[in-house]
Amino acid sequence: MGEYRCFKSFWGMTGPLEEQFKAVKDAGYDGFDGSLPDPSLDQRLIGLLQEYHFPYVPTVKTQGPDHFASFQREIDRALTFSPPLINSHTGRDTLSQKERSELFTKILKYEEQLPVPVSHETHRSRVTFSPMAALELVNEFPTLRLNADFSHWCCVCESLLEDQADTMARIIKNVIYIHGRVGYPQGPQAPDPAAPEYARELAAHEAWWKAIAVNLKAQNKMIGFCPEYGPGFSRYMHTLPYTDQSVADLWKVCLWAAKRFKKNVIDTI
Repeated sequence: MGEYRCFKSFWGMTGPLEEQFKAVKDAGYDGFDGSLPDPSLDQRLIGLLQEYHFPYVPTVKTQGPDHFASFQREIDRALTFSPPLINSHTGRDTLSQKERSELFTKILKYEEQLPVPVSHETHRSRVTFSPMAALELVNEFPTLRLNADFSHWCCVCESLLEDQADTMARIIKNVIYIHGRVGYPQGPQAPDPAAPEYARELAAHEAWWKAIAVNLKAQNKMIGFCPEYGPGFSRYMHTLPYTDQSVADLWKVCLWAAKRFKKNVIDTI
């Protein structure tokens, strides 16, 4: 089967880069994932990636008014890190169907010349903000590759997508990467996915992730997973009123999610 790699998100990590790399290595992760850093950190980051033999999956984020030109600029910079793949927050949910079609016609043509694949993340505010929006795209562009962050869709659709099983099965065929955060009908991040009150949500996400992993294994492709939970200071992790203290430990949540995926998904396929 293709190699399995678990990536730790830079999101929520603090302190010098050198300390972050050591902590992530000691915890057993295989590499990093996250938004492109401040340009002043590029060479330092490249040096540490080489020292630790860590792959890095960078996330690019397109901006208007010309999302394609933005995509090209961001991709060119992301390639300097020699990534195994690049993740993209692409377009906006405000684009019309015609605009979305024109954008991805250009993007997929451009991707043909790239040395690594690009996964377009299923994300609120982007063109893939809902299952039906993503389905329209994969039906029009069968070669479109996706990063599954289905936590967003649970929030957008205010459900665990029980009524969209056929849509999910179709979309999963185009997924090449997983952002493994458990969402629930009222939000994109369960404060602690290990808590029993989120058992139903965890089971739903694990079923999707397993289907993705099985599909990638059958194609002998890398199975990449990132437990991408957000910190309290970004208001992704729930915080207590007035004290602004996170209700769970972000590092422990991510590590639990990484070990759980390995045991309940990778070791079972």
